[in-house]
Formats: sequence, structure tokens, C-alpha cells
Amino acid sequence: MEVVLALLLLQGLMGAFDTLYHHELTVALPRQASARLELAIHAVRALLYGVVFAGLAWLEWHGLWLLVLALLIGVEIGLTLWDFVIEDDSRKLPASERVLHTVLAINGGAVFGLLAVHAAQYWWPQPTALLSAQHGWIAWVLTLFAAGVALSGVRDGIAAWRLRQQDAVPNPFEGAHRRVLVTGGTGFIGEALVRQLLDAGHEVTLLTRDPLRAAYLFQGRARCIASLDALSPATAFDAVINLAGAPIAGGRWTARRKAALLQSRIGTTEALIAWLGRARQRPAVLINASAIGYYGNRLDGAPVDESTGPQDEFMSTLCQRWEAAAARVDALDVRRVVLRFGVVFGAGGALPMLLLPFRLFAGGRMGNGAQVMSWIHRDDVLALIARALADPQYKGAYNAVAPDAQPQAEFARLAGQVLRRPVWLHLPVWPIRLLAGEMAELFVGGQRVVPQRLLAAGFRFRYPTLRDALRAEA
Repeated sequence: MEVVLALLLLQGLMGAFDTLYHHELTVALPRQASARLELAIHAVRALLYGVVFAGLAWLEWHGLWLLVLALLIGVEIGLTLWDFVIEDDSRKLPASERVLHTVLAINGGAVFGLLAVHAAQYWWPQPTALLSAQHGWIAWVLTLFAAGVALSGVRDGIAAWRLRQQDAVPNPFEGAHRRVLVTGGTGFIGEALVRQLLDAGHEVTLLTRDPLRAAYLFQGRARCIASLDALSPATAFDAVINLAGAPIAGGRWTARRKAALLQSRIGTTEALIAWLGRARQRPAVLINASAIGYYGNRLDGAPVDESTGPQDEFMSTLCQRWEAAAARVDALDVRRVVLRFGVVFGAGGALPMLLLPFRLFAGGRMGNGAQVMSWIHRDDVLALIARALADPQYKGAYNAVAPDAQPQAEFARLAGQVLRRPVWLHLPVWPIRLLAGEMAELFVGGQRVVPQRLLAAGFRFRYPTLRDALRAEA
């Protein structure tokens, strides 16, 4: 029985990692509307696991009580198999999650197999009774795991209920049928964009490095190509949306990584413009991504709008060259819209990582907290792209940020309020600069960016304030 409990302990450790890393951080499952059924399954299964953890830690299930334990385990196994089916249908699991699920299944099989042998030999022949068992320290650890997995089940159940109750966000792409070419369609913004375009009945072609993965991700509804060479000059599009680019946050900005960041944006954009030059029918509009890094760091907190010039630093240079590559489409008489994105909030993306320290009761400001964070919610990004597609008055560069830019210290204060956590662990700047080098400016720098042109155009934000956005994702 001690071997069974040790393997059960291992099962709990792996399950906790799967929940925290994959479900919470990687895909922010409790905030994904498409994951409502998966969350409901997780909720029931976690509560059953809590009973099994505590029940095996402290009890011996003699006689007919063993049938009750077998029923609990049988239902848990059935829910796990159902969960596998739902996961495959609703989302593309990363390789690490698939491998971990396989190991969990193998270890779970060992736990229940060895338990069945032990129970058949020692518990089943006994008179029906629930007897106290003594397993020392491991029983207390398993009790802690039982409480943790039960709380996780309650959280998933509440999340599933909230997703059921919340009003569906209207699809901003409803309207006239369009043929759209999208790059960067498997990223944080791009995936949601492609799904909404498809749901609204538009025809989507996706330029991607991994067409097979993209086809799986969108259930075969989008045409997925690895190169523009797959398109003939006769292929017609009504719009092109260019979101392609390697993630800015990641490894240190070595010369090699800077070159990769430049190539992933400028190279793709130049290839798009070259193909458009060969196309027999050109699209009405090119919507090209950029970033507020165009303005460089503005630590004085002075407001920055679309008329503000760039600076001589890497992020600014990157955005300048990216926008200059897109500007070549002007010679083709194609309307050009450039969206300079701030930090984009939503289920996934940067926000779960920003909120993680607060969830773990270790939140606080970075440095003096005076650096201003300019942000926008992903729902507003999608609505903005839809508006730019449909409205011919949208031309040139727009700051894609909400009107409520706030210092990082205020972000920390509001995050603590919304999550009901203390805000106390203030992080000095020097370790961030030491570890991240030049890339540290993403975290300790800032700009107070104003969406001047969007406000003048009458664009209405679904999440105009930082508190609204944090509440939506908490």
C-alpha cells in the first residue's frame, strides 16, 4: 500500500504542475469560452480526486465499501477519457501537455492496478467497514493535495458557471463576405481573429510556418499555406492582415536574436508587398501590426500620440523599419492601416504572467512603479481590426491602446484589489536588467500613449479602464 500512496503522491505533483503551467499560464483555460465543458469535467474530476486522495490516505475500504471506492475511481477514469476527447476537439495541446498527460495516464494506471491487487487480497475478504489507516507523513501530504485539488475543482466549476452566464461578445466581423489573407494567425491575437472571421462566414487564407498545425487548430476551415509561392497572381483577396512576428519577450536581445526579430517582421512584410505587386486584383486594405515601442521609452510620463516621433533605440528602430516596409503598399494604391499595439490583455498573452505573482501572494511594483503601462484588451483589438476593414476613412497609423494608461504601481494596486491579494513584494530594477539585458526595457520602461486618432474617429472601447480589463480576466 505504501507504493500505491507514493505513486498517488507523484500523480498529485504532476497534476498540480499540469494545472498551473498548462491550464492557468499557457492557455488561461478558466477564461476561455470554448473550454466551458472541459472546465466542468475538470471540476467534477478534481472533486472526486480529492475524495480519493483523502480516502486512501486515512481509510481502509473493507468489504462492500470497496465497491464505493471502485465506483468513484471508475467515474474518474471515465471523466478522464471524456476529457481527452473534449481537449482534442476544442484546442491544440502543446507537446509538453500531451507528454505529461501520457505520463499521468501511465502512472494512474499503475496506481489503480496496484490498488486493485491490494484491495482484492486484503480489503475485499473483510467485513464491510471503513477503518482508520496509519500511513504517517505521507497521509498528511496527501491530505494537503486533496484540499488543493478540491479547491482547483471548485475554481474550475465557478469558471465554467461564469462562462455560461456571461454575455457573448458580439462578433465584430459580421457583415459582407470577404476573402482575407492573414499572417501571424496562430498567435495570441491572430488565433482569435481567424476564429471570428471564420465564424462570421469569411474566407480565410493563413500564411504560417506550420500549415498542418494551423489546419488542425482551425478544424480545416481555413486554407493554410507555408509560402506565398502557393498563391497564383490570379488569387484575389479583399483584405490582408499582417500580424506576423516572432515574440519580442523571450531570450536576451543578442545580435542574432535582434536579426531574427527584424526578419520575422520586415521579411514577411516585404514578401507580402512583393506578392501584392504581382497580383492581378489587389486588396482594398492592408492592416499591418506595429507597436508602441515605435516611440521608445518615455519615462517622463508625458503623453504620446500618433504625431510623436521615434527614438534611437532597438524597439523604435524595429517598428520604424516594419512600418516603412508596409508603407511600400501605398504605391500599389492599397489603403494602409498601421496599428501600434500596446500590451494586449486577454485570456492568454502577457496578462496571466503579469498576474501570476499576485495570485501567489507575491505581487508588487517593479522599481519605483512610475513607468507607465499602455495596454488594450484583445476584444477591443478585434473590434478595431473589424472597424479598419470596413471603414475606408481609417488610414495611416493608430495607437491601439486604451485611453487609461497607468503607472505600473497603479497596475499592481488594482491587480491586488481585483484578485484580493496583498501588494507588498516590490522588485528592484537591477535584477531585471541583469537577467534580461536590453530586453529589460520591456518591463521597466514605459510610455503614456494616447489613442488620439481612435478617439477622434469615435471608436468605443469595450474595456476603457484598467479596472474593467483586470476584472474581465481575473
